Amino acid sequence: MYPMELVRPMAADLTNYGFSSLTTAEEVDDILQNDEGTTLLVVNSVCGCAAANARPGAKLALQNGIKPDKLFTVFAGVDREATERAREYLLPYPPSSPSIALFKDGKLVHFLERHHIEGRSADIIAANLKMAFDAYCQ
Repeated sequence: MYPMELVRPMAADLTNYGFSSLTTAEEVDDILQNDEGTTLLVVNSVCGCAAANARPGAKLALQNGIKPDKLFTVFAGVDREATERAREYLLPYPPSSPSIALFKDGKLVHFLERHHIEGRSADIIAANLKMAFDAYCQ
């Protein structure tokens, strides 16, 4: 577990932008089981090399005309129970943080793993997400 003083600003980067933080397995189930509409889930991380662009990329993508109905985040290494449960919904993909998932009607339809994020600019991450929003969030 990471110290809260370290992660608080990283978590706030998304929650201040309208993402709701999920901290328990029950909250994740409530959101993702048989959910209607579209949901963006960011698995946040302290990793500077990837998360530093994942958060801005996700926020930049939300400037698209078409966007998900709901925005949520879990924090790997902090919200352990919620992150573990969220990763069950991300199968068959292996655990990856940071990562960004788009669900439609409770089904995973688009997923950016860490290797899709690491080394990419926020603009490239946003462009990828915008294409997914255009395809699934209508």
